[in-house]
Amino acid sequence: MSLPFIMALTFAVILILVFYACWYVSARAQTPKRRPIEHMPDMPYEDISFLSQGSVIKGWFVPSSDLKTKPPVILIAHGWNSNRSRVLRYARPLYNAGYALLLYDARSHGESDGIPAPSGMAFRDDLLSAVDYIHARPDVDANRIGVLGHSLGGFAGAASLWDERRIRALVTDSMPVRIEAMIGAELNRLRIPLFPLATIIPRVWFIRAGINREMLAKLDLISALSRSGDAVPRLHVHSRNDDYVPSTELDYLAAQSLSGAEHLYVDARGHSCSETDPLFWERVLPFFRNHI
Repeated sequence: MSLPFIMALTFAVILILVFYACWYVSARAQTPKRRPIEHMPDMPYEDISFLSQGSVIKGWFVPSSDLKTKPPVILIAHGWNSNRSRVLRYARPLYNAGYALLLYDARSHGESDGIPAPSGMAFRDDLLSAVDYIHARPDVDANRIGVLGHSLGGFAGAASLWDERRIRALVTDSMPVRIEAMIGAELNRLRIPLFPLATIIPRVWFIRAGINREMLAKLDLISALSRSGDAVPRLHVHSRNDDYVPSTELDYLAAQSLSGAEHLYVDARGHSCSETDPLFWERVLPFFRNHI
């Protein structure tokens, strides 16, 4: 074999190995950890299930503590690598305030069916399926639906506002606004270097998840929230001490000066504990009361 041929073959092999390595790392980063359901609600509840894109979603429905009238409903959406039991921390104050609650596992999380390539679009579709489920229940006021979403659950709620108007009020907690923030947070958690994978991985994720340009446009939160305008009031909460998704994401969102939004910074330490700051419930409960 000639030297040029050997060099070309070596280069081709290196390219194949690099492609495989990038695909492997991307697939690993796109595979959430299945965490078990560790806690059950400490209030009356029923096990429920519904379909999202043909997959079974498992969840809990918590009836309102006020049985006199059809109650408004708060849908509580968890984030990446989480499940419905890990957002029970939000449930008791909302239940005590008279709301019915719906908590569910997104696909590939908790006890719900798995899919090959979970994504922000999948989280959005699961949330919309949960709204469909609420609308089919005769024991709630389906015209008074609020969403409280943590992290990627908040992203799903915000992305749904591109064309969803059945949601009357949205609270996000520790939400990534930009896709690169999601990628960066997960790569940091997995201790994988950002460069050059932070630019490669999103493309692999979109290919694996079958997300085309039109679908990707709907994941642009600034565009989605701009389309919503004042139609859906929003309260965006983020801790200055978030060690997973930095509060600069809320800085970025607030700088857009979008209508219909309120912003709250808290000082709880970590990514999943904003509700421990007294300011959280001092703002969240009146917000929902005023809007749903």
